Amino acid sequence: MSIDATDRAILNRLQEGFPISPAPFAAVAGELGIAEDDLIARLERMREARIITRFGPFFDAEAMGGAFCLCAMAVPPEKFDAVMTQVNARPEVAHNYERSHHLNMWFVLATESKDEITAVADDIERATGIRVLCFPKLREFFIGFRVAA
Repeated sequence: MSIDATDRAILNRLQEGFPISPAPFAAVAGELGIAEDDLIARLERMREARIITRFGPFFDAEAMGGAFCLCAMAVPPEKFDAVMTQVNARPEVAHNYERSHHLNMWFVLATESKDEITAVADDIERATGIRVLCFPKLREFFIGFRVAA
């Protein structure tokens, strides 16, 4: 599936935030000069086609009293899909990416407490038989990352 100029405008606009209002889709659609139903249908189509993998809020677990941690695993290539399915089944997993590196699976754990990070990582290790390396945040950096569609 390819995307058109309107899809690109939607993707670029939504990276700047989503309005908190009684009708946020209508507000964004109005800014873009399209109908609210068209905006929602395009988002659904792009999600189904995996052009976008999710649409929703990003919560700062630490600001809400929780914890998060970047984790990595060295997964044998022949087991990657099975391990990915096990890891992604955990509700605490916020992201999961494959990398071209010895540590080829990277994911973020978001939990209600720092102790839970260790418990979830241990559970994943037991379930997969593969060590989970945890890399807790030492300093906060805000890079304002945006991808032009």
